[in-house]
Amino acid sequence: MGIVQKDAIRTSIISFIGLILGYLNKGFLFVLLFSRAEVGLVNLVMNVALLFAQFANLGTIYSTWRFFPFFRNEDRKHFGFLLANFLLVLIGIIIFTALILFSKDVIVANYEKNSHLFVDYFYLVIPLGISIVLFQLFENHLRGMQENVLTVFLQDVLLRFLTTLLLIAAFLSWLNFAQFFLLYVLLHFLTPFYLFIYLVRKGELHFSLKSIQIPKRFQKIIFSYSSFSYVNSLASIIVISLDSLMIAKYNGLSDTGVYTTTLLLISAVLFPYRSVIRVASPLVAKQWKERNKEGMLDLYRKSSSIGLLLGLLGYLIIWLPIQEIFSFIPGYEGGIWVFFFLMIGRIVDMYYGLNGVILSTSKKYKSDFAFTLLLIVCVYCFNLYLIPKYGIVGAAMSTGFVYVFYNLMRGWYISNVYALKPFQFTQAKLMLAFVIFMLVYYLMAYVTNDFSIITSKFVRIITKEILVFIGFILPIYWLNLEPESVQFVRSWKTKIFKK
Repeated sequence: MGIVQKDAIRTSIISFIGLILGYLNKGFLFVLLFSRAEVGLVNLVMNVALLFAQFANLGTIYSTWRFFPFFRNEDRKHFGFLLANFLLVLIGIIIFTALILFSKDVIVANYEKNSHLFVDYFYLVIPLGISIVLFQLFENHLRGMQENVLTVFLQDVLLRFLTTLLLIAAFLSWLNFAQFFLLYVLLHFLTPFYLFIYLVRKGELHFSLKSIQIPKRFQKIIFSYSSFSYVNSLASIIVISLDSLMIAKYNGLSDTGVYTTTLLLISAVLFPYRSVIRVASPLVAKQWKERNKEGMLDLYRKSSSIGLLLGLLGYLIIWLPIQEIFSFIPGYEGGIWVFFFLMIGRIVDMYYGLNGVILSTSKKYKSDFAFTLLLIVCVYCFNLYLIPKYGIVGAAMSTGFVYVFYNLMRGWYISNVYALKPFQFTQAKLMLAFVIFMLVYYLMAYVTNDFSIITSKFVRIITKEILVFIGFILPIYWLNLEPESVQFVRSWKTKIFKK
């Protein structure tokens, strides 16, 4: 985990800066400047654009993770692997752009009544989706080369900072909403354009078709693998898009705005672990290549323990002061229980974080199709019942509980087929520490009437976060309940004091 630790801390620091900018943008400026319907529109178009990107990549993301280690050879220009993927993505863009252009009538029929703004701005999905899929293509190639910092900086810091400038321009009335939205979409082309230039100058992207020299015996394997992985890679983004699309259809863009804004709090919990997964994913393919099962098991267990710790800690940091947090954004209080139910699924998802990568890069990758199909069908069916009945909370209940079931099933399958289990006794201790802390905290909250003796909301939030530090973080450190994270903190502590 040495490489994972080193790169993960760098990307985590950059992502943390990006998270602050993200909160400033979507948690404050968006809410301040635009209506809930307009916020819902921007987030919905983004989610559909992400779905467009997942369709248009034609399986190149997972094929890069799985096969790039076999083709990584600078002298042979990596056998033209990046150029081949680039051409595939261009084909995907053409196909799905055409499908969107021909689907106007269907969109109008489904969204004209409750979400007419979505119909008016729907075509912005195309350029936004193109920018996202191109960024994903170049980012995954750099991840395969274990270059993670640049892409994280461009996406999480630079893009969000420039978005902040656009929002300030809107605040100063230099831009109306339509002008802002158009510039916001065009802004997303800066990052893939920079990576394109970077890869060309670095000699990674060549434009001669002769440079594509992938052996025929590999072409069939890659095609078969990419076809199945293509479907599987759609799962998570389809689920997110299903929630947004179905809420917009049945409840309108205002509820979509509340739901998608609440997802920003979820991203706060996910961002540190995404850095771990970003670095660990290419290492999984390397372990398969070297047939290092022990190394795979070690990577799986350590990433799961870190994921569990980060999930529980992130939940506490947001959930304990959540009433105070939502009091600063009137009209969005309905997102409180959305956060709760979604986090149930996300904590389990973080614990089983490498499940998808392990299965999709293994010889049993085809079996993941059944799990993917199960996830999508279950979320869609539960949404059909729960959204009309419970609104956005129903969507969160559906997605949260289905994610629990989905991850448990995949974890069970990997355990039976490859004897890879993430469970360790220290994880039980970590869960026990979480339960004890929650019991003590709610006893204190009951006695103090939820700390109402503290009149200032800001002070109340700070007090609750201090309690998390004293009652949860410090015991984990002192008792070494998550050895990997504790060892990492101690090593940095030693370096700082030596200086």
